[in-house]
Amino acid sequence: MSQVLPADSTLVHDLIGIGFGPSNVAMAIAIREHNAQAGGQEELDARFFEQQPRFGWHRGMLIDDATMQVSFLKDLVTLRNPASRYSFLCYLQSRGRLIDFINHKNLFPLRVEFHDYFEWAAAKVDDMVSYGHEVVGVAPVVRDGVVDHLEVTVRSGEGLEVHRARNLVVGTGLRPLVPEGVERGDRVWHNSELLSRVDTLEGTSPSRFVVVGAGQSAAENVAYLHRRFPSAEICAVFARYGYSPADDSAFANRIFDPAAVDDYFTAPDGVKQRLMDYHGNTNYSVVDIDLIDDLYRQMYREKVLGTERLRFLNVSRLSDVKETPDRVRATVTSLVTGEESHLDADVVVLATGYGPADPLGLLGEVADRCLRDDEGRVRVERDYRVTTDPALRCGIYLQGGTEHTHGITSSLLSNTAVRVGEILESLLDRGLESASDEVRTVADGTGTGAR
Repeated sequence: MSQVLPADSTLVHDLIGIGFGPSNVAMAIAIREHNAQAGGQEELDARFFEQQPRFGWHRGMLIDDATMQVSFLKDLVTLRNPASRYSFLCYLQSRGRLIDFINHKNLFPLRVEFHDYFEWAAAKVDDMVSYGHEVVGVAPVVRDGVVDHLEVTVRSGEGLEVHRARNLVVGTGLRPLVPEGVERGDRVWHNSELLSRVDTLEGTSPSRFVVVGAGQSAAENVAYLHRRFPSAEICAVFARYGYSPADDSAFANRIFDPAAVDDYFTAPDGVKQRLMDYHGNTNYSVVDIDLIDDLYRQMYREKVLGTERLRFLNVSRLSDVKETPDRVRATVTSLVTGEESHLDADVVVLATGYGPADPLGLLGEVADRCLRDDEGRVRVERDYRVTTDPALRCGIYLQGGTEHTHGITSSLLSNTAVRVGEILESLLDRGLESASDEVRTVADGTGTGAR
């Protein structure tokens, strides 16, 4: 593929964002609001690149009755700027549903509704993003031994472009995890693709699904498949004895407070681990109690009626999967006895969670200038800026992949609005100079550039 350079080879952006999920949408909004209030040299020039053709956030998990696990007040802006016109409440007003939502007396919107809010907000700053553009590499520009800006190579349908920036904010999201030795296929899905894949079964009569996992998504998948395919058996496989309820009590939820990030960041490593152990049940491998009760009620009802379609294979693990063109065989091993059971199914759904993408995976030799701790993890400062060697003057900010330094909210929506405000403040405090009516140029005018 040939390299296509933008027309303007002199512009250096203050900030380039990699990815345009909720976190970087919130970042774009924060910059837009700042620029609206700033004058002259205080404005920031930012550009975001997203490989998807349009905004999308876990589209495969937008089950029609699934709700958010965070309050609508933890939207993209409210905790940073309660007066923002990009809030969920302003979205509701624009959709003509504000009064209806208030009458609903519920803090937790439907997930599909919150996705629509994200799309609504992203559309208001779409002049700052290039969709269908994948960042494929980052290289330092070195002058006199110092890196004062970076070249970001972006691939689109038109070829390769090279853009320049003084700072990066990486928001590439999470990656689906599958059990070791198991590969996704036509009949082995990760739950992130459930809704797009399940449509391929229209017109067929599936007899059995196997859903692996013990968290919220797994339980939602079980309930959804049970409802959508009334003739199919749904087998839930998990290592626990039963689904564990999420702790969403008021005191436990303080682990998501912005102040908790300060506490976590400054705590000794041993205390960090204890906090994660204490409060992991607020988020990881846990299920809303109402959904647990609904599933148990349905299971019991089926036992009474002699029409059991819900099966729960607890204290067990998926040990093998063999896929054929028309079926898939799942081997489930009891953790107590070691006994194996074979389940022939139409589909195996792996609701086995997500892991952070390598935040430095795209940075190439720039990553070599980023410092790591004794365990090989990226060192990150309180303002979410990666600690680098002194010769790298550019800022690399992370939205995700900072759980080891900033705590449980690293990849969650709870602290998104506050986090982007802190990153913005860091950019400004570190002396950025930008003007909306002035094109800044590289001193010697050499090299490739950006538009």
